[in-house]
Order: sequence, then C-alpha cells, then structure tokens
Amino acid sequence: MNKDFVLNTKNNNKIRITSYGYGNLESAPCLIFVHGFKGFKDWGFWPYSGNFFAEKGFFILTFNFSHNGVGDSLTEFTELDKFANNTFSLELKELNEIIDAYLNNFFGKHSNKLIGIVGHSRGGGESLIVSSRRKEISAIVLWASVANFERYSKRQANEWRKKGVFEVLNTRTNQIMRLNVSLLDDIEMNKDGLLNLDNAARSLNKPLLILHGEQDLTVPIIEAEQIFSWSKRGNTEFHKIKATGHTFDIVHPFEGSNPKFDFVLEKTLNFFNKNLN
Repeated sequence: MNKDFVLNTKNNNKIRITSYGYGNLESAPCLIFVHGFKGFKDWGFWPYSGNFFAEKGFFILTFNFSHNGVGDSLTEFTELDKFANNTFSLELKELNEIIDAYLNNFFGKHSNKLIGIVGHSRGGGESLIVSSRRKEISAIVLWASVANFERYSKRQANEWRKKGVFEVLNTRTNQIMRLNVSLLDDIEMNKDGLLNLDNAARSLNKPLLILHGEQDLTVPIIEAEQIFSWSKRGNTEFHKIKATGHTFDIVHPFEGSNPKFDFVLEKTLNFFNKNLN
C-alpha cells in the first residue's frame, strides 16, 4: 500500500512525500530515495523502484525537495521561482528533516530504526554528505552520483555573476530553467566544508555501493571512480554497468524496466539485504 504525506519544514516549505510498502512500516528497515537535479519523486524509475523494494519487504520514502520546481501537479515544473532559489544547503537540511521525521514517527510508529539511502546523480552527492554525518544511516547506495557540485567553468561562473542567473535547458520539457546566484554563493562558500564530497567519502564508516553507467554523459564514470578512490575499500562495492547512461536506459514517462536497470535493482537489493538486517 502507498500513502502520501506533506511535511512542513522548519523554513515553512512543503515537502511532498510518497511512501511505498506502508504495511511494512512497523517492523521493516526504511529506504529513502533522493532524486537529483531536475528530478522528482514521480519521475521514471522512482515509483517502479518504490514498488519493487516494497514487495521485497522494505518501507520506502520518496519525496520532492521543496525547491525542485515541481508543485502540486507532481510531474510538471510549475514552480520555477523556487527552482531558481534552490541551494545544496537547503536540500541537505531538508533531507535531514525527513530522516528526523521518520525517526520521530511522523509516518507512523515503528520498531525498526535501520535506514538506508539511495541517491541518484546530485542526490547521490547529497546522500553521501548526510550519511557521513549521521550515525542513523546504516548503508548508502549511489546511482550515477556526482563527485563534486562545481559543474561549471570559471567563465560560466563569471557570466553567472554578471547576469545574476544561470540558464539551464530542460531538454525533456523545453523549458528554460534559471538558477540564481545564491546557488553559486552556496557552492563557493561551502566547497571546502559542508559540500566537500572528498571529505564525506573518506569519513564514511559504513557500507557503500556505487553503481554507474560506463556511457554516462551527464556524470562521467570518472566521478564514480573518484568516489571509489576516496572511500574505504573494505566497506565499498563498485559496479560499472556497460553500454548504459545516466538513467540506466529508463525514460520518463516510464516505459518499463530493462536488463541494465534490473541489474541496478538486484545489486541494490542484495546490498540492503546484507547490510540492513
């Protein structure tokens, strides 16, 4: 059974959440899925993944960051002003609030306190940071994760400051999506501290699974290799997936799974079965 929630944050923002396997809440481990840039909880593989892991006995939480740009429609970018004002620090704060909400029985009472996180792309980097800082997270899986948040050149940064915005084309919707200078400020102020993924990976003292497509053009596989090089070998498992890209050949609207994404799901399932028991 699926159940929807709305969490009002300390900043008075609204986080829309969908749980899968609600009947598993009381006794099962919790898996939290973290979407990436221009992602949302109802995109492509997330609902399918939620149902997959719910059927395997887990309690699943998927959610939209408050400023990801997707509003009440759940599938359309209708909140572009919020999207423009988003920052990494805000998303990290919201991910922590979701974890706290689960631990404090916001979704219902439960006896199992084990938590695993699956982060995709930018959400992978954020999951890595939060997992490195919170003992309540027992295991973490990275799907096509970024290894850094500075995804622009020096020239682009100068233009960004000059214009006051950075424009991004959403190739799926053909929308021009703006990012305000507040995001650039956040990166530059925190790149050596809160947003340092090198430090996060090196300080992670829990099981880590990295899955990345060899033909990923959005986040090249060298970034997965970087994370692996920073991580503790005894705790880390790394799989390169041949002939697939950033979303493992899954599209939106969802058209079904495929052998490459089935491999991602099976490796993730085996990893959580081993480390969340």
